[in-house]
Order: sequence, then structure tokens, then C-alpha cells
Amino acid sequence: MGVEVKPLRVLFCIGVLEAFFETTDDVRQELVTQLEEEFADLAGRFGIEVLGTLDDDRVLVGPVQNYPWTCYILADAPDFDAAVAVCDLTRRPIGEGHRLYRYIKIEARVGRPLFFGNS
Repeated sequence: MGVEVKPLRVLFCIGVLEAFFETTDDVRQELVTQLEEEFADLAGRFGIEVLGTLDDDRVLVGPVQNYPWTCYILADAPDFDAAVAVCDLTRRPIGEGHRLYRYIKIEARVGRPLFFGNS
């Protein structure tokens, strides 16, 4: 009798840091493009099933250091390593050798689906 392996429920919390607001418009545009590219096809690359996203940049203005974050991705991940791989996207060099984590921070909350409120 095998054990059923369930995906991990992951809430990726992303905050825009002060350096994003202090840089030039050209660099900010490059960062937006890089974010779109880095976070594209999470399913194909890491087996991450995105369940939903939330961006509250219209009502949260300026840099964040912790909760409340700027945006969130709620997803199911096949394992812990897949969740880490998404966080690692911010560690890759971009443009002039900067890394995304200079401009945004990411934190993954890992758990399981709540036993109520899912229907």
C-alpha cells in the first residue's frame, strides 16, 4: 500500500524594495521585463501549478520590508526543492550584473491546503 504524495501549498510573498524606487526608469523597465521572463512557465520549468496571484500595488505604495507584501503567488509545488527554485530566480544576475534580490525580496510560506474553506 503506497503513501499518497500531495503537493505542497506555497504562498510566494514578493516585496518591492527601496532600490527599485531609487533607480532610473530605464532600469525599472528592465526589471519588469526580467521579472516577467524569470517567472514565466513555472509549471513547465518547476512543476509549479499557480492557483492565483494578488498584486496590491495600487493600495500599497512604496517599498516594503515585511508584511504586507506587494504581491503574492499562491501555488502548489511538487516538492520543497521546486519552491526553493522559484525563490532562487531572484538570485540570478540581470543587466549590469545586478541580481533581482537587490530590487525585490521573496519569501515562500510552505504548508498544505487548509482542511476547510476550499469549496
